[in-house]
Amino acid sequence: MLTYGEYGGRFVPETLIPALDELEAGWRAAFADDAFHAELHDLLTRYAGRPTPLTLAERFAPGKRLYLKREDLLHTGAHKLNNALGQAVLARRLGKRRIVAETGAGQHGVATATVCARFGLECVVYMGSEDMERQRPNVQRMHLLGAEVRAVEFGTRTLKEATSEAIRDWIANVETTHYLIGSCVGPHPYPELVRELQSVIGREAREQVLAVEGRLPDAVVACVGGGSNAIGIFAGFVDDDVRLVGVEAAGAASLGGGRPAVLHGARSSVLADADGQVLDAHSISAGLDYPGVGPEHAHLRDSGRAEYVGASDEEALAAFHRLARTEGILPALEPAHALARAAELDAELVVVCLSGRGDKDLAQVT
Repeated sequence: MLTYGEYGGRFVPETLIPALDELEAGWRAAFADDAFHAELHDLLTRYAGRPTPLTLAERFAPGKRLYLKREDLLHTGAHKLNNALGQAVLARRLGKRRIVAETGAGQHGVATATVCARFGLECVVYMGSEDMERQRPNVQRMHLLGAEVRAVEFGTRTLKEATSEAIRDWIANVETTHYLIGSCVGPHPYPELVRELQSVIGREAREQVLAVEGRLPDAVVACVGGGSNAIGIFAGFVDDDVRLVGVEAAGAASLGGGRPAVLHGARSSVLADADGQVLDAHSISAGLDYPGVGPEHAHLRDSGRAEYVGASDEEALAAFHRLARTEGILPALEPAHALARAAELDAELVVVCLSGRGDKDLAQVT
């Protein structure tokens, strides 16, 4: 079983172990199968719109060469489709016709609903009622795509509780259902699986920046909630002499202020008290409003290979408006956190993962 230092693993009910074993075996077989990679490549290029461009943001950061990796231009408006397409192909190989998912900002829910519509799969998405209110355009999109969106009304009514409900559904329907997890969190093999499916971001970004600049960037910056867009772009540079900078929401800084604990089936760095009880997180960004993080990020922090900093709601909002007015691009509030820190970074050549577009956030920014 792949772990990341002291992090990762499987901390789940016994009823899920056979399903996770089946998923891992299916993933290993698919990853070794050229036909799987050919089908996924075809979907990513002909359906999703890869490769996404690398855009120089000249006016946003004067004095820097700051490039945006434009995952906001991917079909559905965010990086989440990379993972959803790969897992949907895998679920079909495993004979699963029903898909459950969690969503916070709604982008993973939209991506999941999209691939289920594309492949004719039943789709149930769990979403906290608080997030449904602040991300209503994405709720409407999911409904239009044929998904059933189930509101979660307990706890903070955000991503943590939505994930818990999706896992409960999976436990109850494990024979027929695939849990299409949206980030590099959860029990093994999900962190590895999601990383590999999102690593296309880093591979493309590395090739693109070398083509336009003739060298690697000084730093790569991405927002971190669960951490899938960050782990995806970091994958392209982790073996190079390039700074990796993850930016968390200040009120949900599980890497900056967390402790080792178990959340949603894996051990990672979690916002928790001394007894291991998970604390509430807060962010204006629904996608970063999560008290945990992928286990590989916790290991990258501990090893010193990546650094993790925070950005406040106010800083993210300022960066959102600044990018809109200087470059004509509306970022999602999630990558706006990364933009806030990238603009002040002591580095000349920077690549920022613009993980999603901001039309879903208009109610928060206007």
